[in-house]
This record gives sequence, C-alpha cells and structure tokens, in this order.
Amino acid sequence: MTDNIAWDQLRFGPDGLIPAVIQDAVSKEVLTLAYMNRESLEKSLATGETWLWSRSRQELWHKGATSGNTQRITAIYYDCDGDALVVQVIPNGPACHKGTYSCFTEQLPLSGQETAEAVDRGNGQRFAILNELEKLIAAREAEMPEGSYTAYLFEKGVDKILKKVGEEAGEVIIAAKNRSHEELRYEAADLLFHLLVLLREQKLPLDQVLRELENRR
Repeated sequence: MTDNIAWDQLRFGPDGLIPAVIQDAVSKEVLTLAYMNRESLEKSLATGETWLWSRSRQELWHKGATSGNTQRITAIYYDCDGDALVVQVIPNGPACHKGTYSCFTEQLPLSGQETAEAVDRGNGQRFAILNELEKLIAAREAEMPEGSYTAYLFEKGVDKILKKVGEEAGEVIIAAKNRSHEELRYEAADLLFHLLVLLREQKLPLDQVLRELENRR
C-alpha cells in the first residue's frame, strides 16, 4: 500500500519528522498537532488509524492504544511544499490527554477584537450557529460529560436518537397546524438539534447535506 506513496513529494525535517494536523473529518475541528516520521506514516496508511512519533518519549505510538481513544483515518493531505500533513479522522473519544475533545481549548486574548463566532455573525454568516452546534455536539460525543443531555443521547444509541427526531418532527407538524410562530420556532430548533446529533452519530458531515441541496438547486 505504501509503495504507491510519492515519497519524493514529502519533505521530512532534519530530525526525520513532519508535522501532522489531526482534524475531525466531520466537524472539521482541529483536534491536535502531532508529528510523524516515515515509519509512523507507513503504519497509519497500512492500518487506517493514527500512528505518531512522540518527541518527548522518542518512540512510535499508536494513538488510543492505551486509552481506547483511537482515530480512524478518512484522508491524509500534504501541503504545496510537502512539509506538513492534514490527517482527517473519525475520533473514538477525546483527542487530548486531558480528556477534552480537542487539544486547542484555550484562546489568547486579542485586544479590541470579538470572538470568531461573533465575527461570523457580524459578517452576515447566518448559519454560524450551526457550525458552533456541530462542534459542540462532536465534543459531547467525545468527552461524554456526566449530566449532558447530548451525551445521554449518544450513550443510548441510534434508536433513541431516531425516536427523538421522529418526536420532534411530529411536534413541528403540530406547531405548524396551530399556526403558532412561537411554538413552531421552538419545535423547529429542537428538530434541527436532534437532526445534527443524528448526523454526528452517523458520521455524516453537515457539509455533505448542504452540498446535496446545492446540487439539487
């Protein structure tokens, strides 16, 4: 399998390593920055799961071998210079050793600037909230925090999620029949939320649904 790799297109550093950005293939959230050498890249391609090089321990390691939080690879891209990788994965649990969905949880303050989410809304990004919600749902699935309703849905499985989608669809119909904008707004929001949970459970990116709408247009 690795015989077909264009190794001459990749530029490993003097230490034999190449940086690899690990990205959730569904939510597109950046999960972590790691490093690969040729052997770990070969193992990643051969097994379909992330194998990395630990600079602190100076050894090869299979992500999730101990914790169970493995990452199934869906695609690996390299940049125009061939000196960096983007590894898109389906994570089976948190990516960070601290138990969080992503390693990038802290934000440096930028004086006088709004958050990225606020900027998106201010720039007319009408559906920025869907992006935020998709990331939050992905984090709940990975971290499974106690007391979280979203985590409860994932714990119960697809049948429970499907039941809730069906229930909320029915509530939307009733609200529409009642000609109540307030009721319809509330129930439609519930339906969209549970639909996003279902898409996450099925590992189907919202982008693909939107692309289907574009194709139909």
